[in-house]
Amino acid sequence: MNVMNDQNEQPNSAAEPAAAISQKPALRSPEHDDWLRAASDPTLTGDQALALLHRTDLPGEVVEQLAKNRSLLKLRTVTIALASHPHTPRHVSIPLIRQFYTFDLMKVALSPVVPSDVKLIADKVLIARLKTITLGERSTLARRSSGRVAGALLLDAEERIMRTALENARLTESQVVQALVKPEASATLVQTVSRHEKWSLRRDVQVVLLRTEHLSLAQALAFTSEMSVEQLCEILTTSRLPEEIKSQLLLESRSRKASTLDE
Repeated sequence: MNVMNDQNEQPNSAAEPAAAISQKPALRSPEHDDWLRAASDPTLTGDQALALLHRTDLPGEVVEQLAKNRSLLKLRTVTIALASHPHTPRHVSIPLIRQFYTFDLMKVALSPVVPSDVKLIADKVLIARLKTITLGERSTLARRSSGRVAGALLLDAEERIMRTALENARLTESQVVQALVKPEASATLVQTVSRHEKWSLRRDVQVVLLRTEHLSLAQALAFTSEMSVEQLCEILTTSRLPEEIKSQLLLESRSRKASTLDE
């Protein structure tokens, strides 16, 4: 009888409405309170702060508390870890990022745990500084940075920087296209891409190259050898190629079409 009464007096959690359960406040773990106390401790060392920030499950509230510790903000490794943590609030991470040195920005932008919008900010800050940093720094960025930064470096005045950026493993086809359509895209960039063993084979890249003013007749003929007359006409209507090259391309294309019909 007592057993029955005990069972009847137990709350039936399964019978609770789902809405009521979802409205219950989340329970904070003892660990959470320990982390918060540690983050608030004015004697916390840089190594201890880094040990906390290495935890990807560290709540944003704790990360924000760490960012309020002025002595920790004097430590470069801690500020990078703060900006790179996946739960750092944006009002904390973005002001920190704007103060970083060149390669610290690159590190944040390439970190797999950094949210994509924060990576974008890091890349934008870095791109805005490209004209003010040294040739050696630009060379390293061209080789190792994100695709966005490599794409921006395709417009660098130094040819070797542009060539290095073209070999960046993170560079994408769309980023090459975006560089080529910019008014400041150089003749050297157009000619280099048109002969590149990887990028010259991409159809979207070929179409953009055909719309520039710097493509040679030989390369233009190679890119249009399998295009229909209709496709070519559409491309050439917005192309800045010299009129004599356009005329030759159309002549060759119509000649191929006539030969096909004769067969």
